[in-house]
Amino acid sequence: MSLFHSGGESAWFEKAQRFGKSFMLPIAILPAAGLLLGIGGALSNPNTITAYPFLNIAWLQGIFAVMSSAGTIVFANLAVLFAVGVAVGLARNDKGTAGLAALLAFLIMNATINALLTLSGQLAAGNPGAVGQGMSLGIQTLETGVFGGVVVGLASAWLHQRYHKIALPQFLGFFGGSRFVPIVCSLAGIVLGGVMVVVWPHFQKVIFGLGALVDQTGYPGTFLYGFILRMLGPFGLHHIFYLPFWTTALGGSEIINGQLVEGTQRIFFAQLADPHTAQFYAGTSRFMSGRFITMMFGLLGACLAMYHTAKPENKSRVGGLLLSAALTSFLTGITEPIEFSFLFIAPFLYVLHAVFDGLAFMLAHMLHITIGQTFSGGFIDFILFGILQGEAKTHWLLVPLVGVPWFFLYYFSFRYLITRFQLKTPGREDDAAIADGEPAERGSRAALVISALGGRDNISELDCCATRLRVTVKDGLRVNEAVLKQTGARAVVRHGKGIQVIYGPHVTVIKNEIEEILAL
Repeated sequence: MSLFHSGGESAWFEKAQRFGKSFMLPIAILPAAGLLLGIGGALSNPNTITAYPFLNIAWLQGIFAVMSSAGTIVFANLAVLFAVGVAVGLARNDKGTAGLAALLAFLIMNATINALLTLSGQLAAGNPGAVGQGMSLGIQTLETGVFGGVVVGLASAWLHQRYHKIALPQFLGFFGGSRFVPIVCSLAGIVLGGVMVVVWPHFQKVIFGLGALVDQTGYPGTFLYGFILRMLGPFGLHHIFYLPFWTTALGGSEIINGQLVEGTQRIFFAQLADPHTAQFYAGTSRFMSGRFITMMFGLLGACLAMYHTAKPENKSRVGGLLLSAALTSFLTGITEPIEFSFLFIAPFLYVLHAVFDGLAFMLAHMLHITIGQTFSGGFIDFILFGILQGEAKTHWLLVPLVGVPWFFLYYFSFRYLITRFQLKTPGREDDAAIADGEPAERGSRAALVISALGGRDNISELDCCATRLRVTVKDGLRVNEAVLKQTGARAVVRHGKGIQVIYGPHVTVIKNEIEEILAL
């Protein structure tokens, strides 16, 4: 079965789910890289040293310089990371071969582009920062950005699935199976390079035009960005939506140190590494900074409202759950543990939450709050990319000034709606049992999850993202949601054969436990 065939709404959801989770592999490295760049870049910045002279120690500055360099190289090579990550994420098996083939295809695609630009006289010789061109792994090529990496990853994953079991004639038998995949991906890299030379310059014009259109929509456009981003969250498809703004020209373009940098996140981190930056890129306020208002303040008000409206006899039980979820949101910006506690019980509460989130993005845009982030908007990123960068660059003081009223906006709205419509949020259930607890024995959890998913023979694919187990099953009717919730799941999203089981940040442990059993 092809990765990309169309087979109705459920088939689309299944493929979109796999596509979305394939982004999580390259995204997962960004927090560590962001920490290195954030700490190293901030504490080695000449302005910081002037403000804090005790940091001006040679060996200490050496460490910070190494940290900054280590973080910078990751963000400078996002395209190749996404090429390999998408291919590995989409491959059902033999993932190492898929990743290697994607890397090879990426190199060959850019080498082909370089050769064709040279032959046609379009290569901006000696000027890698020419508009539309840049450097990728030492090759001057078209600035395809993360889009180019994703295209290579998709092509490599498709070719891997199609040919990793191919049987060649006996005299070519050595090149059959997995060994054939890098060969065919190399040829695909040449074809993609040729296509990019013809198509991509026109596509760049379209992207620049879309970016201009987004700019022209002003504050309403920023509101829609935040609203749509939040509404896609329950389906695990939000990565597909925000990444183009963060990593491509759709999120803006800037010339920094003579180099063209595209995408809000890439621009922010390029400016972070530039000691001459006086004010961070305005696009940061549109596509990033609003998250801090919601994740550090708004959702904490929602948690307090759910705690205060819980039945008195249940408050001690739900208090720990809501406190843990609130701290997770506040510190790391991971919001699923809170959101899935009311999403399925009261969907209109979630729509209200999405409206508030869109308004938070719009306010951040209006107030020119320019705090960047690695992947989310928690307190850690707030410290590194807000406070440590200085008020003049980021206007971080405005976040708590807006955030405190936002806390009460969520609190009173949620409390009124929960009591007015008698919503069964945590602690208000008719059944005294609460389904969010951990199972008594962790050793039996994985076996229970497998059983609830219909048994090992019903599981086609298994993976996870930051907070949810993502499973493709053969028969969705065999999935038992009640049993899944007994294993500690906060919620279950099912759409045909695509199943998402929301556990929280410890989901990787559960996935590993399940894989150990499935491998027996």
